[in-house]
Amino acid sequence: MDIQTGQVVRAVGPMENLEKQLSCPICLDMFTKPVVILPCQHNLCRSCANDLYDSRNPYHFSGGIFRCPTCRFEVVLDRHGVYGLQRNLLVENIIDIYKQQLENSGGGGGDGLEPPLKTKNSKEPMCQEHEDERINIYCITCQVPTCSMCKVFGQHKDCKVSPLKSIYETQKTELQNSIDLLAASNSCVQAMLAQMEVACKTVEENSQQQKQKLSEKFDLLYAVLEERKAHLLEQITQEQDEKVAVVQSLVEQYKEQLQVSRTLLDQATQSLENNSVAEFLISAKQLIANAKDTAKNSHLQRPEPGFEKMDHLTLFTDEVEAMLAKMDFGAQDDEEDDDDDDEDFEEAEEEE
Repeated sequence: MDIQTGQVVRAVGPMENLEKQLSCPICLDMFTKPVVILPCQHNLCRSCANDLYDSRNPYHFSGGIFRCPTCRFEVVLDRHGVYGLQRNLLVENIIDIYKQQLENSGGGGGDGLEPPLKTKNSKEPMCQEHEDERINIYCITCQVPTCSMCKVFGQHKDCKVSPLKSIYETQKTELQNSIDLLAASNSCVQAMLAQMEVACKTVEENSQQQKQKLSEKFDLLYAVLEERKAHLLEQITQEQDEKVAVVQSLVEQYKEQLQVSRTLLDQATQSLENNSVAEFLISAKQLIANAKDTAKNSHLQRPEPGFEKMDHLTLFTDEVEAMLAKMDFGAQDDEEDDDDDDEDFEEAEEEE
């Protein structure tokens, strides 16, 4: 496991080491015939070497200087250029044996062998700086896909590069992890939406129960308390509307969050299904960042515990009923007793 990234690193097999040794330092792909050998004993695809030689020596009718891209050893070439270099038949034979071994093993699917690298004729995005060069390497320093010519003598010549395939596998794994995180976040949002729906239903049910209780109590007081009854019913309805509005507002927020997450999930899934490595890497970094940000911002506000309860609106009428039972249509003995009764009635209304 890589300690810095926390990812499991697969052990490199002998065939993969062999493929690495058979890779051109210019295009980073497996050597294509014919393979030329320099006096410094380093090998190059003749087509890659010729492209590099032509770019450095546009007027080489009488020869020119060629610098090895691996060790920087300078070689003086005659008028034949790189076509005057000796072919490395041993390396070409090894490549033939290696490719034959891959074909016999079913393209690398059964024995853990990787399929051979794509040839230069594959349909891949081309470099903007060098229109004849396809994007075949990844600049680790600038974190952008580029071509081998940009690495040899272009803007990435001092940068650290890596084959597209290794960066592709790393970022593909990272994007997959982000998708899994996003999917888990969406599950939490779905569960929260279900809770919001239950909360709305509970608020409505509790509100209906309180209305029923309130109606039963006011039926005992008849017409004397009808006005008060209507007022308190309106108070419960208002609180119900306020709470339901709060919950519905949260529901809309969660639905919007879920829609954003689903859209991003679809984009990420489409990117994973894209067979073009370079096109994938062009959009993968932004998709990974968006997926992580969306997953982190998925925890929205939720109602406090007990938000659905309406018990605080319960009406107690025992004292009022006792006071009303003592009321008489006859005149009071004195004004003091009448004032006391009025104070008792006002206190009972305040308690309600």
